[in-house]
This record gives sequence, structure tokens and C-alpha cells, in this order.
Amino acid sequence: MEHNNPLLTENQNSHRFMTIGEIMLRLTPPNYEKVRMASSFEASYGGSEANIALALANLGIDSTFFTVVPNNSLGKSAVRMLRSNDVHCTPVILSTPEQTPTHRLGTYYLETGYGIRASKVTYDRKHSAITEYDFDTYDFDALLEGITWLHLSGVTPALGENCRKMILQCLKAAKEKEMTISFDGNFRSTLWTWEEARDFCTECLPYIDVLFGIEPYHLWRDEADHSKGDWKDGVPLQPGYEQQDEVFRAFIRRYPNLKCIARHVRYAHSGSENSLKAYMWYEGHTFESKQFTFNILDRVGGGDAFASGLIYAMMNDYRPMDMVNFAVASSALKHTIRGDANITDDAAAIRNLMNMNFDIKR
Repeated sequence: MEHNNPLLTENQNSHRFMTIGEIMLRLTPPNYEKVRMASSFEASYGGSEANIALALANLGIDSTFFTVVPNNSLGKSAVRMLRSNDVHCTPVILSTPEQTPTHRLGTYYLETGYGIRASKVTYDRKHSAITEYDFDTYDFDALLEGITWLHLSGVTPALGENCRKMILQCLKAAKEKEMTISFDGNFRSTLWTWEEARDFCTECLPYIDVLFGIEPYHLWRDEADHSKGDWKDGVPLQPGYEQQDEVFRAFIRRYPNLKCIARHVRYAHSGSENSLKAYMWYEGHTFESKQFTFNILDRVGGGDAFASGLIYAMMNDYRPMDMVNFAVASSALKHTIRGDANITDDAAAIRNLMNMNFDIKR
């Protein structure tokens, strides 16, 4: 599949990236209003995997997105937005009512937080096209041909049994092709239970090279006796270096296929001000990033921006400390951009933030 991305003419990177998941219509009341107060909504599109494809394409990476959307104006509009950001959409399936009977694009409503009021998401994505499509006869070997890096997340398998089967098929096909595989657990409590998420995402771990986050996965201290607990038991949401290093090393002992593990740590001072830092295990060492504090314009997609930042840094052979700092800076910058994705076409701007350089660029 040829991808005519004008940004690629200046990019010497040889990676061809693909991600797979659901893209949704996002409806947001303006001016920090709540849904019950709104008389109008701002419309945009997003979804975890789509956000990463958009971010990498804007940074000049050859980026492909695979999904299923209904063959109607909403589905076509979502694809149009992706294409306008240089994401390769040739494999996207525009489904018919026979293929996806409910024939709908998933939707979610975002109430943007302000001050002490946190943001709130309400999903309306049941029976969306990707959840009703039958992937049993789909040729995933052909889909992944020529791709060097595949990214998946725990959001898509949470949507239904057909999506879980599809994700496992993709993991197995990508592993056979010796592609780099990254995975973000991305637990969504409104889509499945904690135990369901842990059971499935743990099944994915043997296929993964780059892991984002340390949950939702089983990491038993003793596989034969689960009563001894999980290595992550008691680890706080904001761990210290030694605590995080111990968990990373437990993952690597159990899953030596993992080449990199990274997770960002959030400190929520209010609904409008947060701080972020990150830990990363890479080449036998745990690295701790700088900490960034910032005001929030739009928090959604911050984790996806972290993942896309790290993927970009790894693709471009950054030094380990620069990798983790670039990833956190990407996430911090996303919080200042409206919409789901980190639409930033200037890697130098992220590097300036990474180096705590806030001066105006003239």
C-alpha cells in the first residue's frame, strides 16, 4: 500500500507503523459546561489507537489505521479527519448494514473539568460497527504486510468477543512477521470488569515488545499459589523509584520478551492543574523522567500522547533518558491542545519542552 504523505519526504525513518481500534465521534459542551446544561456541542473524533496514529503521522511517521466504520456520513467524516492528518486509511472497512446491522459509529460525550471539578466521559458506543463486524475470514497477514511496528490497546478487546479474537489474531500474525509490537492496557471500567481485563491482557503479554503501563495484568508472585499475591499489590498510584523498579524487574523475569516497559505517573492538583513524570525500564535499567507541571486545556488523550512520544523516540534511536523525557513532554503538551490527539507537527517543540525551554520561538 503506497502512502502519499508529504511529510515523509523529509523523514529518513524507515518504520511503517500501524494501529488498530475504534474511532468515535466526540461531543463536547462548550465553555466547560455540563451535558445537562448544554444547548450545543463541539464535534470532533478520537479514540486511543486513532490518537496515536494521528500523533505519529503529524510527526512524519508513515502511519496506518485500521478500523470498521459504517458507510454513512459519520463514518466517512471520521476517515476524512484521519486522512487530513496524513494517516493512511486504505485498509479501513466502510461496512454495509448487512455486515454491521446497527450500522453506527460509536460516540462519547466529554464534560471538560474545571478547577476542583474533574472531567467526565459518558460512552454511547454499544453495537458500533467494529463490534458487529465478523473478522473470522479477514486476512490479517495481508493487512500487516510491510508493517514494521504494530500498536494495540486494551480498549478494543473490551468492546466484545469478536474484537478480542481479532486482537489475538493480530498479535500472533505480527509475532510471526517479527514486527515490533507495543501494547497499552488502557483499562476502561465501563466496558469490562477488572478481572476480565487482567485475564485477557495477561494473555497478550508473551507477544509484546513495548509495554505501556503495569495494569491490568496478573503478575503473580507464585503462579502455582495465587494466595501469595501479585507483585503489584500495595504499590501506590504514585510509586517511588525503588517500588517501580521492583515491579518492572518482576515483569521482565516473567516475560523476557519485553524490551521496554514505560508508565507515566499523574499528580492531580486540581481539575485544571496536573503534574506528570514517568518511569521506563530499558536495556536493563529503570529511568525516571523530569516532572512537568501544567494547566489543562484538554486532558483526554494524555496517555496516548505519552505512548506516541515514546514510540517516536524509540523509532528515532533517542538515548534512554531522552526517550522517557520526550514521551512525558509529548503528554504534557497534549494537555494544551483541544481534541483527543496530540496534533503537533514539530518534534523540536516537544524537545524544547523536554529541556524545560519555554521561550517564544521566532
